[in-house]
This record gives sequence, C-alpha cells and structure tokens, in this order.
Amino acid sequence: MGNLASALIDQPILREAERGSLADLQQRCGSDYPGCEYRPSDRKTWMASLGPRRLAINQIVWPGTHNSASNGVGYFFSRCFAECQTLSIYDQLVKGVRLLDVRVQQNGRVCHGLIEGYHVDVVLQDVKRFLSETVSEIIILEIRTEFGENDPPEFDKYLVEGLGDYLIPQDDKVFGKTVGKVLPKRVICIWKPRNSAAPEAGSQLWSARYLKDDWINTNFPLTKFQGNLSHLGEQPPASSRKFLNRVENTLTPQSDSPNLLVKELAGWINGYARLFIAQCFSKGIANRLQVLSTDFVDDDFVDACVGLTYARVEWNVHGYLYYFYRLFV
Repeated sequence: MGNLASALIDQPILREAERGSLADLQQRCGSDYPGCEYRPSDRKTWMASLGPRRLAINQIVWPGTHNSASNGVGYFFSRCFAECQTLSIYDQLVKGVRLLDVRVQQNGRVCHGLIEGYHVDVVLQDVKRFLSETVSEIIILEIRTEFGENDPPEFDKYLVEGLGDYLIPQDDKVFGKTVGKVLPKRVICIWKPRNSAAPEAGSQLWSARYLKDDWINTNFPLTKFQGNLSHLGEQPPASSRKFLNRVENTLTPQSDSPNLLVKELAGWINGYARLFIAQCFSKGIANRLQVLSTDFVDDDFVDACVGLTYARVEWNVHGYLYYFYRLFV
C-alpha cells in the first residue's frame, strides 16, 4: 500500500519533469527537417499528388493510427479509457491516414481490450468506400485478434472475400516497387491470428512478420520518445527491408497512475511527431523511419509524414540532399 501511495505522489512529478524536458528539447533543437514545409493540396489523395510512377513503397512514411477502430467503443464511462480515435475509419483515410490498426474479438466486433465496438463489417465498408472514391492510394490494413480472444471463425476467408481484387498478394518484391507498379491492387492486408495458421507466402493476406514494432509500455513521454529513437536506430534502412517497422507516438495508461484517460495522455506526446522526425535526422537514422502511428490523429501529424515522403521522392536519397540545398538557398 505504501509503495502505491508513493507512486501516486512521485510519478506525476516525474512525468511533469519529462514533459518539460521534451518541450525544452523542441525549443532548443526545433522541428525542421527535409519536407517539413510541404502540405498536400488534398490529403485524401496525397499519394496521387506525389506521382504513383515516382513514389516507391519503401520511400513512404506511412501515417498510421493506433487502435484505429476504437471510435465509439464501449459507453460513456468506459470510452474514456479505451477510445484512441474519434474519427471513423473512412474519415481517417480521407484525412490522409494510410495504415490502420484494427483489433477484433471472436464475435467479429472490433475492440480495445475487453471493451467492444461495432462489427468489423463497418471497417471493410469504410475502406472500400474510400478506395472507390480514389485511384492511386495504397492502404495497409492490419487486423489482429485481440489478446486473450480466439480468432473469429474463418476470418481469413472473410477478409479475402470482403476485399477481393483490392488485395495486394504477399510478396517481398512489393517493397521495391513503385505505387504505379502495384496498382490497381490497393490494400496490403496483414492478418495476425491468435489460434489459426498465419497467411502463407503468395497468399492474398500478409503475415505478422511484415509489420513489426517495439512497443514501449509507458505513460512517461520522454521515456517513450527516447525509447522509440533507440529502437528505430537498431533497424536497417527502410530501402533494404522486406518488412514494415512501426513507431508508435503514443502513451499507455498504467494501473498505478491516476492518469488513465487516453485523451489526456495523448496530449502529452501528440505534438512532438515533427520533433521526432527532426531528431531522426539529427541522429542519422531518418532513413529507417517508415511507419509513424498516433492516437487521435490530426492534420499536422499526417502532413509531417507526407512532408518527409515528399522530400524522399523529390531528392531520392531520403531527403539528405535537401539539407545541402537549404544551406545555399
């Protein structure tokens, strides 16, 4: 009991100190990086605006959302602890999100832990609606069975039938192709079952090994920020990888902390996505950044990712020539 009381007193003080340190880092170092000034004219079609024939899959910095289908989960009280997005899947895609993280229960409903929401049919309907309204946008749809749950029956067949001709078959060579070469296929669907067999090579679905991350379970913002940089630095360059590596710009509620509301925690780190990218350049690891995900996605987060993608396309070396250009122009 004494340890818990001590944690409740000390941890808010320590977290506040970390928030201050992160703000100081931003003030000292700034958030400029190659492409930081770029804003897509239409976030709904930002891949098309960069040129499908020029834009390679391994050049993209994918703007992602964490617990993408948690909008409206549970009821008023439980929603405060489980809702990580307020926008629908369709609205997230229109905003420019291109990687979705969806968790399901055995009954086919989306969920965040034990708190469930709508049926996964809604996710597929929103994805297909967006695809029908665009031509050159590629989506990564990660669907996993939630921890402690069993897989929905024959869910792999459900996904294949539901997404049909939009699916990009599992193939390592996709990462070296341009968007134009992948089209008219539009969706990399990564299925992560708990009990069923993983998708095999050449199938319509992709296995868990194609999307990896180093989840840091903390509600301390500087700890998460620095941990993300450290783990990213251990990765090979995106141009040589045959898988996607995700960085989660998020914080996680902890049982020994009074700060359990997801929205409040998100506010402690959401504003530092651009600082994170700038720090990647400062540490020489920007060429490793590939997927950046967030809670409660906003326009600036999407623009931050799209801007770096733009620089990679325009300068063709993950933006490094852009820095030399800025020195003289």
